[in-house]
Amino acid sequence: MKPPSHAALERARAVDGELYFGGMRLSELAARVGRTPFYAYDREALRARVDELRAALPAQISLHYAMKANPMPALVAHMTALVDGIDVASAGELAVALDAGADPREVSFAGPGKSEAELAQAAAAGILVNCESMREIALLGEISRRTGRAARVAVRVNPDFELKSSGMKMGGGPKQFGIDAEQVPAALAEIARQGLSFEGFHIFSGSQNLRAESICEAQNKAYELALRLSAHAPGPVRVLNLGGGFGIPYFPGERPLDLAPIGANLAALVERAGREMPQAELVIELGRYLVGEAGIYVCRVVDRKVSRGEVFLVTDGGLHHHLAASGNFGQVLRKNYPVAIGTKMDGAAREIASVVGPLCTPLDLLADRMELSQADVGDLVVVFQSGAYGRSASPGGFLSHPAPVEVLV
Repeated sequence: MKPPSHAALERARAVDGELYFGGMRLSELAARVGRTPFYAYDREALRARVDELRAALPAQISLHYAMKANPMPALVAHMTALVDGIDVASAGELAVALDAGADPREVSFAGPGKSEAELAQAAAAGILVNCESMREIALLGEISRRTGRAARVAVRVNPDFELKSSGMKMGGGPKQFGIDAEQVPAALAEIARQGLSFEGFHIFSGSQNLRAESICEAQNKAYELALRLSAHAPGPVRVLNLGGGFGIPYFPGERPLDLAPIGANLAALVERAGREMPQAELVIELGRYLVGEAGIYVCRVVDRKVSRGEVFLVTDGGLHHHLAASGNFGQVLRKNYPVAIGTKMDGAAREIASVVGPLCTPLDLLADRMELSQADVGDLVVVFQSGAYGRSASPGGFLSHPAPVEVLV
């Protein structure tokens, strides 16, 4: 029986035997970049993904980009022009978002352990702070009194449910994220006491989910929870961030997410909100789903070794640049990302080979005994689905090798 294939490899386009990406052949792109390894992001693919979402979701849904998925400044500037808002997770990300031209009124800040300095910067910028503890509420109260300007706040809620089948659970049970749902009424009372400008709720249950029914269930539960909590709010709910969780297919056998049922479910929630929370803007916050499939990581074969009958393609890239592809970014069982020899996409000669990097650790593995076109020194290896949680989520300082280049094409 034929093994399951990678969805990304099925969709990859080749011209004259080479991967065609960003309007050019891979060798031309590599020459333009000037050196390997590098990340490349396709601006037209980013635009197409946003257009696809706009077509599938109700027009009333606001689409936000969670820039922790990829904070490259040029990419953030491109996304800012396409989406309705930007979600940041640090003061550093906030600076990038504002430099990119994001409207401060449409920027929100989430994450546990925000420092007093970060909260002061957020309040000064006039962005929405998703409060994750009573400490943050108290600090924002002090900052607001000091500046004479009430900080804009929402409550990030740790819900009493989980997003089923999610790759990473961000809510439900004991979590460092948000305020437990049962403690939110007290937090809302404190927001009123501190004189802060309450705007709504942020409820993010989990990420990387390929099951539409699970996402719909989580959205429905998040809405119901927000509706219950709104009875304790010091003002009307003006923003309800339902989170994201939309996944992309990384591994063999995984198929793309079906947006149709999600769009239908959100349409029903929009209709309900019009009656039950008429001032509320419903927000979907997506990172990986917006940018993950629009990026590739490219490295060059620098050595070809055969050890006791197994082929190893040694490259100038590795886990220090792309931790997720190495299997060391939360995978329970290591599975291969979609990997190809980009300069020999149609290679007739095939082999089972492992793609490894230059680091002195057996963890430095980009492809483990994968069927690939037969490669030689100088060929370019491509890791697909690399637009999210790539360079910025990897231990770039490990063993002091050069950092990869990033380009938007």
